Order: sequence, then C-alpha cells, then structure tokens
Amino acid sequence: MHPSLIPPRQVKIGDAALFVGITPRAIRHYHDIGLLPEPERGSDDRRRYGYNEMIRLLWIRKMADAGIALDDIRDAFADTDSAGADSDYDAAGILERLEQTLLAKEAELQRQRTAVQRMRTRGSRMGLLSEFVTNRLESLPEGSLRQADLDNMMVIERIFGPLGAAVNATRYIALATHPGLREESDRVDAAEEALDDTVAVDDPRVAQVAAERYAFELALEAIIEDSGLAQDDDALFDAWDALHPETADDSENDARDVSSNGDKHMSAVDAVGKMPYDYSPARLRCMELAADLAFPQAPASPVSPAS
Repeated sequence: MHPSLIPPRQVKIGDAALFVGITPRAIRHYHDIGLLPEPERGSDDRRRYGYNEMIRLLWIRKMADAGIALDDIRDAFADTDSAGADSDYDAAGILERLEQTLLAKEAELQRQRTAVQRMRTRGSRMGLLSEFVTNRLESLPEGSLRQADLDNMMVIERIFGPLGAAVNATRYIALATHPGLREESDRVDAAEEALDDTVAVDDPRVAQVAAERYAFELALEAIIEDSGLAQDDDALFDAWDALHPETADDSENDARDVSSNGDKHMSAVDAVGKMPYDYSPARLRCMELAADLAFPQAPASPVSPAS
C-alpha cells in the first residue's frame, strides 16, 4: 500500500480539528466541560485522538450544528456511555426543548422584522413608538412633528406605557395643527430654559415664567377641548380596554406596566426618578409655582376651640 494511503492509528489535536471542521480551542473546551474524555498523550505529552474520539467529535459537531446545547449533548453521551457502547439515548426530551427554543427565536426574529418594517414605513423615530401611539398620530402631515416631540413621547411611553403616550400625543397634535400655539409654546419653553443656574430661586422672573406656563397650559387645554381632541382621548381609553379586556378595570396601571412588546415597566415614580433632567433650582421652583397655580391648595378648615 502507498504510504500516503496508510491511515494513522492516532492523530494530533490540530489534525482532529481540521478533519471534524472545528478548532483545537473547541476541542479543548469539550475536554474542560467533560463532553469529551481526555485522550491518552504521546511521548511528547501531546493529546492523541483515535477512531472512537473522532467519531464522538463528529457527533458533537453535528448535534451542535443542529442547535443542541453542549450540556444536553454531554448528558446524552453520559446516558449512552452508562448503558453501553451499542445503546442509543432517548433524544425526545432534548429535541423537544430544542424545538421550543427555536420557536422562541423564530418569534423574536419575527418581532424584530415587524419592528424594522414599521420603522421603514412610518419613519425611523415614529416607528419606534408602539402601534397604539403611532395610530394616534397617523393623521398628521409628514414632518409636522419635531424630533423633540417624538423623543418626549418615547420617554412618556417608557414611564406611563402606550396609553399614557397616546394621550400625551394629543398635546403635540394640537401644537402641530395650531401654528400660533406652537409659537407660544416655543416662547415659554425658551423662557424656562433661560432659568439656568445663574438665576436665583427668588428672582421675580421665576414667578413670571410660572404664570406664563400656567396661562399657556390653559390655552392649550381650551384648544384641545374646542377641537374635539378631548373626545378622541376618551376613545383612546375605550380602545385600550377593548385591546386588553382582561385588565380593563385597571387601565391606568396596565398602560404603564405593559409595553408594546410585553416588556414590564417599573413604576412611574421610579421611572421618573431615574430619568436625568438637568434642571436648575430656579427652573424646578418655576415648575412648582406653575403646579400651585394649576392645583391650588384648599385652605385648611378652622379648628373650633374646645368647649
């Protein structure tokens, strides 16, 4: 027989890896986790692999390519080894788990594909909002929403869920369809931003801007009411309850706690506390004063003297 046709009795790890189609590093890992028993070593203290080891490596490669976890492969070989060399193992449980894993991956890939399609159809930023929110905005002309509007709705959706963001979208619909209101909004926003760290908390400008914010919110609320957008908000709650009949009695919490992909949200209080808003003390005081104007504290009831 020609010397090149005489098969070796054993091969080194590099030759074994090359034949099987894996790397020497992978074979060493199989040894480390107990998937492949350590073979005998030659006089040079290098591992040598015989026919049985090569057969096992081929089976490992094929099973791993099918998606079976290395731990499951190791358990399968352990069952086979304990039952005898000619015994097969019961792969039903392993294959069932593998099929469930693949189904979950398939569902996740489909979810990701749907998300990409929505971004291509509705725009990269609009498409990142949940369908419940984008449906609320679909009647607006293209480009009528600003990037800051979409950014804010994404934050609102994270804090209060799709229903909260859809209701908040009413604000931006009003701004997008009433140019004068948008201009006033920009003016008040700029006045608030001017209340930086150089402005004292008791500066008269703080109270003035708070009053301007309160007046603007009243004007915005009136436009929302007169334009019929408030009735649309009522319809949003009905639509949400129809989509989530099992939790309709607690729609406020459900809107906050369940996102479009089933992600569980933290509480609104916790979420707000983790969102970094770099507001100066003067601006925070302005927000407090505006809130006091919107929700004045009721006077305390006088206490009758004891008789």
